[in-house]
Amino acid sequence: MFAFNPVTRTRTSLLFRPSFVDSASRSYATMASSDTSKYKFNHSMLRVKDPKASVKFYEFLGMKQIKKLEYPDNKFDLYFLAYDSADSASPGAHWSDREGVIELTHNYGTESDPNFKVANGNSDPGKGFGHVCISVDNIQAACSRIEQAGYRFQKKLTDGRMKSIAFALDPDDYWVEIIGQNPVDKTEGIKETNTGGYRMNHTMIRIKDHQASLQFYQETMGMTLMRTSENESAGFNLYFLGYPGEKGVPKESANGVNPVADREGLLELTWNYGTEKDPNFKYHDGNGEPQGFGHICVSVDDLDAACKRFDEHKVNWKKRLTDGRMKNVAFVLDPDGYWIEMIQNEKLKRTSNW
Repeated sequence: MFAFNPVTRTRTSLLFRPSFVDSASRSYATMASSDTSKYKFNHSMLRVKDPKASVKFYEFLGMKQIKKLEYPDNKFDLYFLAYDSADSASPGAHWSDREGVIELTHNYGTESDPNFKVANGNSDPGKGFGHVCISVDNIQAACSRIEQAGYRFQKKLTDGRMKSIAFALDPDDYWVEIIGQNPVDKTEGIKETNTGGYRMNHTMIRIKDHQASLQFYQETMGMTLMRTSENESAGFNLYFLGYPGEKGVPKESANGVNPVADREGLLELTWNYGTEKDPNFKYHDGNGEPQGFGHICVSVDDLDAACKRFDEHKVNWKKRLTDGRMKNVAFVLDPDGYWIEMIQNEKLKRTSNW
């Protein structure tokens, strides 16, 4: 396990920049059969060793198991967890009509294999995926609650120079970033925290070429660039993208709080300067050995039409809708080879009994 390096995560310059293209509007205008403004960044998939331990951890963070898909013939199960309280972003919604879902994939028998271990994506070999992130009401109280329950931290709130973020470790050592929805100095003396208001805010992946990735996620996937953090002294930038939905594109907050901290369904792209110039540089997608992170998933308005749209964008397919036995999922590859699953939003069009 590599120790947390505060330099590589320091947010030294916070710049709010809306997308340089109105991706959703342009895509809808030119390819009206699929409306990207209705897309949702639905879930992020993580392979786990012991589902009981992992589900317990994420439920402790306030999430709820909203769906379980069992595939005994193929010897794996899928657990879908999300915030579902009355104060959550999507209370009672169908699992495909949400953002901020975590999918835990369990392959039978790993829980009893003493040598089995997933790769958390933060060290070589296997570096690529970085973390998932939850935003909380009172960050000091939230971190104290996690620590008192016996869970471990990669970075405590008091460690390093960044006193406004922490990283907890789940049972498989995946990093779970914790950020505040309120100013840190205003919550310091508060001892209580309400998990009902937490959000599964974002998923972070590292990218080689920021220009290629930003173009892909905006023009091909229809996302909007909602926030940029430039850190020239440390040699990296962070880009936060997502689907604006009914909330629209955020504005800078008056109190200095991250303006997207109250949202779910964000994708954080981390670009370290210079990687784009190295022809031999490559991040790990998590699906070859060593395995860990699997994919992100977007639910769409019309799956058939969306796949035709992606064909028009000349995407690299991992699995077309017509490939294999599963005719209700498709996978495309982003510029770094990360897998992006596409599923039907079942609220908008009923196609699958799940």
